[in-house]
Amino acid sequence: PQQIVFSTEPGSAFYQQALEVKTVSEQLTQDQREISRFWVDTPGVTGTPAGHWILIGSQMVDLLDLNLADAARMYLVVGVSVGDAFISAWETKYQDNLLRPVTYIQRYIEPTWAPTWANPGFPEYPSGHSVVSGAGATALTQLFGTVAFTDTSVRRHGMNPRNFDSFEAAASEAAISRLYGGIHYREAIESGLEQGRCVAEYAVQMLDL
Repeated sequence: PQQIVFSTEPGSAFYQQALEVKTVSEQLTQDQREISRFWVDTPGVTGTPAGHWILIGSQMVDLLDLNLADAARMYLVVGVSVGDAFISAWETKYQDNLLRPVTYIQRYIEPTWAPTWANPGFPEYPSGHSVVSGAGATALTQLFGTVAFTDTSVRRHGMNPRNFDSFEAAASEAAISRLYGGIHYREAIESGLEQGRCVAEYAVQMLDL
């Protein structure tokens, strides 16, 4: 469950993290805007968060020259990890039932503020993108170690590829993109990454491949 206690007081930790979302979204650099768009992963537009990580796994088939058995093992481990990650994320979301930054900011800070991306209509905590990214990156790291790669998965949607030094670096960028998009508080992002890592570590252990 979230640790920062809900409050509408301007000096409170919760108010400050909401204010961070507003401030960051109003001062985005060009690179931050590109990161936000690269990881938007909207179903029906660019794909899903889980699908994005499956596509990253697919790129490893060619990059690491995987044979059929290793490729099948990768799809199993990543698929189970991101699947379980979303189950855990949505269970937590409806336990905490926390309102999103757009609702809080418009109600308690600035009524006319709008996020970069539309906020989906389900509870905020934890960040689903962060949970699935933590899980996907951990699963791939458990399988292949630290791998530098270029993610070309969204080229079909008119976006330029992005380079990463590791799967963890990609997960961290995916997670922080939700702050840039005005969709999540920082706590939901950081806790979500950790939750996803824990889920994937357990999944890999249970699969025992």
